[in-house]
Amino acid sequence: MDANNSARPPPPPVHPAIQPLSYLLGTWRGQGEGGFPTINSFSYGEELLFSHSGKPVIAYSQRTWKLSSGEPMHAESGYWRPKPDGTIEVVIAQSTGLVEVQKGTYNAEEKLVKLQSELVGNASKVTEISRVFELVNGELSYVVQMATNLNSLQPHLKALLKKI
Repeated sequence: MDANNSARPPPPPVHPAIQPLSYLLGTWRGQGEGGFPTINSFSYGEELLFSHSGKPVIAYSQRTWKLSSGEPMHAESGYWRPKPDGTIEVVIAQSTGLVEVQKGTYNAEEKLVKLQSELVGNASKVTEISRVFELVNGELSYVVQMATNLNSLQPHLKALLKKI
C-alpha cells in the first residue's frame, strides 16, 4: 500500500491513568503576562498542546510569541505522568536549555494541578519553579513562580487560554 494513501489510524483510547486529566487534552491558545524583579514586564501570545498516545502519559508542548510581531519567544516540551494516588510527575525541557523535573498533585474534581520543581538543571540562575494550572469557567489558567540565586520564589508568568 502506498504510504500517501494509507488512512491515519484512529486516535487510541485514553489510558485510564490519564483519564482524570483528559480535560486538558487538545490545543489551548491565549495570552499571558510575565515579569520578574530583574526583567521588564511583557505580554505574549501562547499555545499549549496536550496529547496522548494511549500510554499512561500526556505529551506537553508550549510555544509563545510576541503579540506585536508574531516573532517566536519561548518554547518547551515534556511529559506529564499522573499517578492513581493523585500525584503527578512532570519533566520539561525549555528552548533555553533549562530542564525541570517537577512533582505535584492533581485534583480531577477541581481541575487543578500544582507542580513544584524537584530539580532545575542546566540553569545558571534559576533555582526553583512552581506551576499551578486550573480550569476556570472552561478556560485554562496558569501561574508560574520562579526563584533565582538573587530572588526568592515569586510570580513570573500568568496566562488564560481557551481550547481551540
